[in-house]
Amino acid sequence: MNIKDYNFDGKKAIVRVDFNVPIQDGKITDMTRINGAAPTLKLILEKGGSLIIMSHMGKPKGKKKPELSLSQIVDAVSQTLGVPVKFAPDCADASEAAAALKKGEVLLLENLRYYPEEEGKPVGIEKDDPAYEDAKKEMKARQKDFAKKLASYADCYVMDAFGTAHRKHASTAVIADYFDADNKMLGLLMEKEVQAVDNVLSNIKRPFVAIMGGSKVSSKIGIIENLLGKVDKLILCGGMTYTFSKAHGGEIGNSIVELDKLDVALNVEKMAKENGVELVLGTDSICGDSFSNDAKQLVCPSNAIPEGWEGLDAGPETQKAFAAAIKGAKTILWNGPAGVFEFDNFCAGSRAVGNAVAEATAEGAFSLIGGGDSVACVNKFGLADKVSYISTGGGALLEAIEGKVLPGVAAIKG
Repeated sequence: MNIKDYNFDGKKAIVRVDFNVPIQDGKITDMTRINGAAPTLKLILEKGGSLIIMSHMGKPKGKKKPELSLSQIVDAVSQTLGVPVKFAPDCADASEAAAALKKGEVLLLENLRYYPEEEGKPVGIEKDDPAYEDAKKEMKARQKDFAKKLASYADCYVMDAFGTAHRKHASTAVIADYFDADNKMLGLLMEKEVQAVDNVLSNIKRPFVAIMGGSKVSSKIGIIENLLGKVDKLILCGGMTYTFSKAHGGEIGNSIVELDKLDVALNVEKMAKENGVELVLGTDSICGDSFSNDAKQLVCPSNAIPEGWEGLDAGPETQKAFAAAIKGAKTILWNGPAGVFEFDNFCAGSRAVGNAVAEATAEGAFSLIGGGDSVACVNKFGLADKVSYISTGGGALLEAIEGKVLPGVAAIKG
């Protein structure tokens, strides 16, 4: 069912959103996720429905932690939607509050992850314990009961939390089993996210350039291998640079490195060559004598970093090479910064990448930015309105790019 065609009049909709927002001193520091879900929530209210909103916050691991309570965001959600939002302090005991909802009213449920049933993982038992499999079966049964309880609050289900779509949780996938095909649907944000991924992977306009940053090759290897069969150019930056340098016998000082992944780095280079992909790696680095914004700086080759120094950003020559590789691209995927962009003195590499992506977008490229750090980069450099699409999902986006089926999407679309 398409959300735009559904008749919400007089119906209660339970909507899974991703309101896992950063909070400091009781204040939300980034409204991106709440603003992202607003169009779906407002559409349901405009069409005469009432809303039951559910989300997780943080990782309470089945414990009720006040600092992770969604009660802290009630006012912000009320302001965003323009209607007062009621709050249910127990997501598994909200039948009466849900039943009492009138047309146009909104109820926000407490943090779903206060219950271990949401994630469906056994608590307090290790995987190597002989009793683990039995505990897992029991938890899966409890997860179904939990999902059934949540489903009982509403007439229809809307999945609009792309950030958790890669998890088969009670509220993101299992709950869909309790609604027929005519009464479950993706929200507007989910539709946009799925379309954006599709644009990058299925509707490729060439040249296609992917920029993969971050500290570890190991966390990105599945995505890198999948992309090597699709892209024309692959820029690898950030901490990964030094694993590649080390694999060729380079001196990398105190730079971050995965010594057990040197063969993986060499294999990536081999696969790139076999696939005719231009692999672009950093040749110089801006180094610091400590991991600090105030560290002394030294520019040197990425394979000749002195002892006592560590690579913290892409060097001037690398910045030029990255910008040149991005220029003229028609499809761009950016995930992960080019350095420790949180430090103002070591953010030049990430800024250069961001500016190059923005320029290519202005010249007609489709640019998809995903992953928390890349989104933070784009926001820090004031480029949010100069790229095509900013994804709200980190892990979900990466798994979709890796070619994996997302349970949260499959639960709706089959």
